[in-house]
Amino acid sequence: MQNKKIKIFIIAGEVSGDVLGARIIREMGDAQFVGVGGENMIAAGLNSLFPMADLSVMGVVEVAFHARTLIRRINQTVDAIIDTRPDVVLTIDSPGFAKSVIKKLRKIPAGRDLIKHGLKFHHVVAPQVWAWRAGRAKKYAQTFDKLYAFFDFEIPYFTKYGLDTIAVGHPVSDGLLGHKKKSRSAGTTDKIISLIPGSRMSEVKRLLPTFRDVAHQLVADGYRGYKFVIPTVETTDKYIRQQIANWDVKPELVPANARYDLYEKTYIAIAASGTVSAELAMLHIPAIIIYKMNPITTWLVRSVIRVKWVSLVNILLNRGVYPEFLGPACTTENILNAVQQLTIPSVRKKMVDELAGADDLWRRPDGAPAALIADSVKKSIIKK
Repeated sequence: MQNKKIKIFIIAGEVSGDVLGARIIREMGDAQFVGVGGENMIAAGLNSLFPMADLSVMGVVEVAFHARTLIRRINQTVDAIIDTRPDVVLTIDSPGFAKSVIKKLRKIPAGRDLIKHGLKFHHVVAPQVWAWRAGRAKKYAQTFDKLYAFFDFEIPYFTKYGLDTIAVGHPVSDGLLGHKKKSRSAGTTDKIISLIPGSRMSEVKRLLPTFRDVAHQLVADGYRGYKFVIPTVETTDKYIRQQIANWDVKPELVPANARYDLYEKTYIAIAASGTVSAELAMLHIPAIIIYKMNPITTWLVRSVIRVKWVSLVNILLNRGVYPEFLGPACTTENILNAVQQLTIPSVRKKMVDELAGADDLWRRPDGAPAALIADSVKKSIIKK
């Protein structure tokens, strides 16, 4: 085994997974990587089979609309795995795509032959079975050979079904916790409001009109010292530029790789629900969390959800630190009221103090997530 170069087939379907995937690739510099990723994984040396944006789909209706593309990409990925014969298939989030690929591999002779000769399936990001659809834990155990969860409390949900599961801490904590927030000088009058619409095209299209209305109303109400900034990712940058060209209030755009500098200077963030809420919480940035989905998807989620909140910091602390406006509650009026509250010094201080109180919940003392995952993958291959 020492003379054989480790070969990993890696798949990430969205920006947060792409960032973590790049870190894993760099941690395993002596391994060969093939698979699907975005700009971060490509910069780390991955030659992506196809654009990661093809997998960045969320919601029942949204997935159905893109079904033909997804089926084509599943088949392409399966063929590539068979051709490259990797030691491990490492999937990061995007569980629907990952499970479809594995299911097809197990159905065809060439795939079964790979599995017979030791191909293993590792997955990063445990589904939030403690929040909804607890039965997914058993299905994950039937699909994957190893699971990398973020938190210790998630482990028992999967090990009870025999799935080897380890906690690696939240990937976003790697490098974020401990950052010193950049303060504005006393003479600075601009207060940055970061408008963060997410990384998926579907959510960007739903949230941009709300961001536009909020920005326009704030200016109309006399908040003229505010500066609006939107961080963009490669998959949505062009669309956002086209849309804001028609806005009366023109926000500045910054690339995703500069978002942490932006967040650290942010006065208030209005952000789509997702990984960004964890990033903002770790940086102790006052924020408002919003989300809109297709009405059918919204109804389905409401019928099965088992937690009060969607923001991870709210869930970890078991209280509503970040205000959340989801679905029908995601209105300009509600967001404007929350912005007004966050201009009150005592309200801001209380929120920042609560965010700081969550710091120890995000990370592990034994290493960064990417390093822990890379080490575990290597050990699993050596044991083969």
